[in-house]
Amino acid sequence: MYKIMIVEDDPKLAGLLQSHIERYGNEGNVVEDFDHVLEQFHEMKPHLVLLDVNLPSFDGYYWCRQIRSVSTCPIIFISARNGTPDQLRALENGADDYITKPFAYDIVIAKIHSQLRRVYGDYAAASAERTVEKDGLVLYPERMELTLHDQTSVLTKKETILLETLLSRSPRLVTRETILEKLWDDTFVDDNTLSVNINRVRKRLGELGIENALETIRGSGYRLHTVWKR
Repeated sequence: MYKIMIVEDDPKLAGLLQSHIERYGNEGNVVEDFDHVLEQFHEMKPHLVLLDVNLPSFDGYYWCRQIRSVSTCPIIFISARNGTPDQLRALENGADDYITKPFAYDIVIAKIHSQLRRVYGDYAAASAERTVEKDGLVLYPERMELTLHDQTSVLTKKETILLETLLSRSPRLVTRETILEKLWDDTFVDDNTLSVNINRVRKRLGELGIENALETIRGSGYRLHTVWKR
């Protein structure tokens, strides 16, 4: 059974989508608090998200970006906006598919099943999950999780990239320039933004009981010390 998160502010439509999803043996979870969609995503841990564009407070594009910052699960937009720019914007913000209203429910179900097969089923890549390990500290880039012994910390996409860079080069120095290129390509980023991301990584390490592992080398970059193996 797969869990499908339904982010649709029309209660009747949301209920009908839930009914069709459950008719095919999956679990449909309807969001009711549209101010805290990401929090509910973390609680539900869905395999796929159905996401409307026109929502209260923040639109679907915003919530798509928020979900993409923590997960690679399939996202299908369902919207009355049928223009090419809207569909392109959805795809550029991380969507996997876009269905325009009104739609046939069988088409929605078929597209859901297609995405589930692609990611989790018959068409999913058969390669082993990639990990980055250093003295018992294990990073799962595809899950965006960091584990030590029986403890786990959930990461954002940027935290995952940053930790992978630091772990793979530890105990060598990682320069500021290397980190900026990994995280933001050619986009200009000020020192404060970089510092914020470094502090977030320190916090994630702290959640696993790892303190004082990430050293700042002033004017040069950062070095990750394996203090957790002591």
